[in-house]
Amino acid sequence: MGVSKNLIQAGKGVYRALRQFPIERDLLRRKEFVAEQIRDLNGHMLRQRISSYVGSMRSDASKIGDYVFSASQSVPVLYNATYAVMTLHLLNELQSFSSEERSAWLDYFSRFQEEDGLFKDPKLENRLAKTEDWWGWRHLALQVIISVTALGGVVEKPFEFLNLYYDLDFLISWLENQDWDNKSADVSNAVQNIGALMQYSRDFHANDRARAAVDCMLDWLEKTQDAATGFWGEAGQTPESLSLGVQTGYHLWLLFFYDKRPLHHIDRIIDSSLATQNKFGGYGVKSNSSACEDIDSMDPLVRLTLHTEYRRDEIHESLKEALPWIIVNMNEDGGFVFRRSERLYYGHDLMSANSNQSSLFPTWFRTLNLAYLAQVMPDTFLNEIDWQFTDCPGLQFFRQTGD
Repeated sequence: MGVSKNLIQAGKGVYRALRQFPIERDLLRRKEFVAEQIRDLNGHMLRQRISSYVGSMRSDASKIGDYVFSASQSVPVLYNATYAVMTLHLLNELQSFSSEERSAWLDYFSRFQEEDGLFKDPKLENRLAKTEDWWGWRHLALQVIISVTALGGVVEKPFEFLNLYYDLDFLISWLENQDWDNKSADVSNAVQNIGALMQYSRDFHANDRARAAVDCMLDWLEKTQDAATGFWGEAGQTPESLSLGVQTGYHLWLLFFYDKRPLHHIDRIIDSSLATQNKFGGYGVKSNSSACEDIDSMDPLVRLTLHTEYRRDEIHESLKEALPWIIVNMNEDGGFVFRRSERLYYGHDLMSANSNQSSLFPTWFRTLNLAYLAQVMPDTFLNEIDWQFTDCPGLQFFRQTGD
């Protein structure tokens, strides 16, 4: 299947923009590479290249789970194993795993689970691991449940650390006392981690206390959502505040999408998400928008355009412009960068990559973005891939709100 004419035109628009607005020198150097990818890429090639890159990050083929973050790293850590499994599952590569291999993978993950339910790799022990939710132990648990589900397993130990949040008075107080106005993106990461792990405890561990807590959390979020924007916290009309509002909303909207709970103010969410697109096709204030910024806007646009006709044509045109930009961030080795022309440091020295160097985190996240785009772009090479999703809370499921 070839690339559609509209996609080629969108790609040409990117190249013209790169020539006209040389914001990042590296983007200019890569325009010929981008043109080649858009013109020649097909689904089989895309799948093979991404899968090959993931395999190249395996530091010891004799050991399950031994993956490094990037080519500049040499020490495997647990986080990287989740990226490998989640990416391979998206590409339907796990089908080749034998039952023995799946069991070995599940045993590997279970070795890191402690009595509180969290998964902790001693090599990543630092202050951020305990205190932050954009990285750290709670965020890692969110990725482990996706990986374990993709492998056909269930996390063995209950998430005992969640017991505090099953007290509904405490849960509401905790939500109300977060700094929604000044740190909304960080707060939403914390709420997503807690909320999705409670959804998992409800659905996979038959925890009725988790069921009540999830309902309580979603009720509170529903009441505090801004009707003017669909956001939470302070969100004005500047490009920076719109981008921050969408990043915040992405984490929280996913809780509603997973439970198929009707999401309010979807027209405003669509308006705000569309408004974050920049001239290069990405969705961020900076021209070299990040993997997070891009998926944070594209995920709700994909899901909501399947639910409403509101601005549907504009959404489809926006996503067509975005597809070439995702490929801009793909390297010749088959991996992706988080943000062009910038070094990536993600929580720990062992999870870092040089400028324009591929790494596992953005490779997974941008592959996930492509999988979602495929759901609304049937005439592109994306649909030559048999994309797989997990029926599990978190980030890698595909459910529409209100179904």
